[in-house]
Amino acid sequence: MADDLESLRQEIHRVHGVSVGKDDPIMILFTLNNRLLAEGAKAQEEQLEQFKSELEGIAYQWGNDAKQKAERILNASLAASKEAMASLMQASASEAAKAMQAECDKALRRAEAPAQSARNLAALNIAASLVTLLAGILVAWASLH
Repeated sequence: MADDLESLRQEIHRVHGVSVGKDDPIMILFTLNNRLLAEGAKAQEEQLEQFKSELEGIAYQWGNDAKQKAERILNASLAASKEAMASLMQASASEAAKAMQAECDKALRRAEAPAQSARNLAALNIAASLVTLLAGILVAWASLH
């Protein structure tokens, strides 16, 4: 500070040709001005630190908000994909059941003709058995009389 005052006195003397003493009011003004500048710089530094901490808080809050929104979007898309997958599985199962029903119907129609033949053959066998029984009864009746 003393060097600053001395350099100021020398500069005033060099520029203006006026010699200024240490107790001159201009020197008091210089000291006050330096003090005010220092206090102003300190206050600005404090305000900058406060602003910095507020910005960090806001940035942290924005980060949390963005994270929450991303989670909500992700959960919604996951739910939608689950719903779409369930719907697709339901449609696929329904289509598979219809295809299985159609195949079963085809197999039954193919088996129906041989089953009808077997029924006809069984009916003919029963008829032949009845004719044979009737013939046996007639032979037995004829031999008794």
